[in-house]
This record gives sequence, C-alpha cells and structure tokens, in this order.
Amino acid sequence: MEVIPTVTQREQWMVESQVFGIYNNFKELPRRAQTVLLEIVCDKHTEYLTNGLRRLPPSFCVLDANRPWLCYWILHSLALLGESIDVNLKHHVVDFLSRCQDPLGGYGGGPGQMPHLATTYAAVNSIITVGGRRALSSINRDRLYAFLQRMKDPSGSFRMHEKGEIDVRACYTAVSVASILNILDYKLVENVGDYILSCQTYEGGIAGEPGSEAHGGYTFCGLAAMILINEVHRLDLPALVNWVAFRQGVEGGFQGRTNKLVDGCYSFWQGGVFPLIQRLLRSIEEQLRIIGCRKHDNDSSKINVNLPEETRQMHSGLFEQKGLQEPPDVAKFSDVGFDFVKRSADIGPLFQNFALQQYIILCSQIMDGGFRDKPGKSRDFYHTCYCLSGLSVCQYINLETADSSPIAQEVLGPYSNLLEQTHPLYNVVLERYYSARELFSHL
Repeated sequence: MEVIPTVTQREQWMVESQVFGIYNNFKELPRRAQTVLLEIVCDKHTEYLTNGLRRLPPSFCVLDANRPWLCYWILHSLALLGESIDVNLKHHVVDFLSRCQDPLGGYGGGPGQMPHLATTYAAVNSIITVGGRRALSSINRDRLYAFLQRMKDPSGSFRMHEKGEIDVRACYTAVSVASILNILDYKLVENVGDYILSCQTYEGGIAGEPGSEAHGGYTFCGLAAMILINEVHRLDLPALVNWVAFRQGVEGGFQGRTNKLVDGCYSFWQGGVFPLIQRLLRSIEEQLRIIGCRKHDNDSSKINVNLPEETRQMHSGLFEQKGLQEPPDVAKFSDVGFDFVKRSADIGPLFQNFALQQYIILCSQIMDGGFRDKPGKSRDFYHTCYCLSGLSVCQYINLETADSSPIAQEVLGPYSNLLEQTHPLYNVVLERYYSARELFSHL
C-alpha cells in the first residue's frame, strides 16, 4: 500500500533539509570562519532597525493600524542590542505615541484610531523602553485605567477593543500594562484566572479561547498573566511544562503548535516560558505531590489532609470542588513583577539552550541586518524583535537571580554576542523596567 505524505510532512522535510544543509556546511568550515558566522552582526542590525524607525517604505501602509507595534519591535530590539537612539528621535517617538493616545484612555494603532489593548501594550512598552521622566509622564494612567475597565468583560476576560474579540491575549496585554504602570487592582483581576484556566487544553498548553488549540503565544500570555495576578498555582503546570518542552524541534528552534513548522519568533513565545517555569519549580513539585496523593486516595476530602494550611490555600485552585478558592492578594499586585524577577531559579534550562541559539544565529539571522522566521523567508521587524528576545532568554537562563552576572559559557559564539537582559514577564529590557518602576511605584 502506497503511503502518500501530507502537505505538512512535505513542508517539514523541506525545512529540515534547508536547516541541516546550513548546519552541515557550517561544520565543514574552518574554526575561524565558524566564529565569524556565529557572530551577531550588531552594526548591521542597528542600521536596519534605525532606518526603519526613521522612515518606512510605502509597502508598510498595510501595517497602518500597527504603528505602535513597529515602534516596540524596533525600540526593544535596539535596547536588547545595547544601542540607544538620539534625543531628537526619542522626542519624535514619544510625540507620535502621544498622538496615538485616545482622549478617553488607551492607545490606538495610529493617531485618531480607536484604542486597542494590543497597541496599548506596544505603546506602553515602547515608552518604557525610551525611558526618562518626559516619556513616562506622557502616559495618562487614570484614563488608561478607565479604558481597561471598559474593556473588562463579565466572563472575566477582556475585549481587545470596543465590541472586539475576547481571548487570552487580551487578558495578558491588559494585565501586563496595568501591572507595569502600577494600576492593577482586584476590579481588573476579578475572574481573569477563571477565563485563562478554561483555555488550558488537554495537551497542557493554553489556547486563545476555550475549545481552541494550544498555542505558543497564548501559552506565554496565559502563564505570564496568571503569575501577575497571583493565580499561577491554578494551572496544571506539569502538563504545561511537558507541552512546551516538546515544541522544540529537531532544528533547534520552536514550533508554535503541535505538528507545525519551526519559526524564529517562538524563540521567545515558547522559549520565554522557561525562565518563568524555573521560578515556579516549588509550585510544580507541590502539584505533583498533590497528584500523587490523589492517586493513592480517591476521596477528595482526604486529598490534602497531610498538607499544611498555607500549602492548601496556595494550591486552592486544585481543590475547587471543596470551595477553597481565595481572592488574590491585592496588596501585592504592584510587587509581583519586581519580586518574581528577583526569585532564584531553582533548576537549569528545561530545553536545549545552545540548539536554540544556534538556530537563531545560523538560520534566522540575516547578515545584512535583521532576523527571519526560517530559511527562505524575508527579514522583518517582528521576527527581529522576538528572535533577539529569545536569544536574551537563552543567555540569561542559568542565572540564579536577575542580579547575577551571565558567564561566557552561556553565550554561543563570541562573548560580544551578549545581549541585554529582558524582563521575562513584560519583555522589556530589565534596566528600563527598573527605571519605570521607580517612578510608577510612587504614584
């Protein structure tokens, strides 16, 4: 009986052939040539990004509703590379984003466009990346909070815009913005955890909405949001870890969903889950312990009989049938992002760290500047941003705390490849986050 390969199989074989062709050619080169190819061409990336920030060609008109995203992708990429932009260009960026700010709160995709949670997230992260009191003070926090309240849906989730779609992405962008600006409260958080929990699938990953397929971007968004609202213990963390770990392919990069092709942007959307997981090890171990108790005793009333009261409350989401669910600790919302990044990483990386770096540098990097999805694709600002973000995750994945210094052994290629560290929950450079927190924590 003849076996006919599917379209997906043929595409996978083609990508594997291209990637392994690159790797085999690399292995045959002299060591000096290998060193050159493993170098991040920072000057070329900086030129490509800076030119994009100054002026874009007419073909970008299709992204007119995504202009704050273009600002974020470019600015964050430059910040990761340790590059700054001149003062006049900073002023132009802040002035432009101020024109995108709606009079009633939130940011639209361009001046005069309706406010949208995605572009609000991009605009706020862009302004934090620019930094400085003038930039940070341009954000109208009171009106932005009112906008977030208007987007709040009775289901617990958020709408992306007025009468817009409801999904996990909306939960994350709303919670992330509110958290980093120090305006997150119980009104915004109420029932968000219920909605995200309903989106975790049988595979362990998180879908965009209930009943959909688990997806890398939504998994990161759901996990990060649950951490920021102090409800991460409610997720099935062991299953989530298992799903994400198996999304790394033979190429070294990550796929976004089961049986899909590798894509450079998932270097962050999937790879960025691991620095979060490393700081949640104790919660995962406790869940496994509880599961073990369940296997030995089917009586739910005795599941946690031997656990201390503090542990039972911390893992109350696992025992909803007993009515143990507690409201999150509102007093600590403003400290979650800061405290979480200060936590020690109890374990090393749960993925092939150097394989991912190799894929990003050899297969996604364009030597003339920029990064791409995979061999055969063109460079763009989106993939440049998330390939660099994933590379930063790789380089700092073994740090015990955020204040530790990375060692050369964690950086593939020359040590000059070392990027700035990104905050694993917000994906802004850590130093810029600290500066913004210093201002917003007093407001």
